[in-house]
Amino acid sequence: MGLTKPVAEDLFTDTPDGPRLIGSKCGKCGTVVFPLSTSCPRCGHDEMADHLLAPRGTLFTFTTQGFLPKEPYTGPETEESFTGFTLGYVEIPGEVMVETRITEADPSRLAIGMEMELVIVAFRTDPDGTEVTTFAFQPRGGES
Repeated sequence: MGLTKPVAEDLFTDTPDGPRLIGSKCGKCGTVVFPLSTSCPRCGHDEMADHLLAPRGTLFTFTTQGFLPKEPYTGPETEESFTGFTLGYVEIPGEVMVETRITEADPSRLAIGMEMELVIVAFRTDPDGTEVTTFAFQPRGGES
């Protein structure tokens, strides 16, 4: 197996119970944010602690993207090979809403309110052969 690296540092981690997103939690008011933050957007407090988000949530809304993203969000596709993907917001109960790629590309197989779970997926391969990974959410109980 070749080398892998995340698309960005301190975005997600692997735990014995599976992947988790790394957010922050305010030591004063308890607000949870994602991604990591050095200050609370609610109360301005600057004592934020790393906080592993729950790996499951519900699909709040979604849309499809039919155009190739710009740098640094590009994957391996070219204008000719690009087929689009699904983006959405997943609400992690009691914590935060996460903007994310959705693994299911067919919008007819998605429904607002459905249960979703975090997965780590291949994003692109760098010129040196390193596989770059990112996070996504998939409908709970199956791979898309």
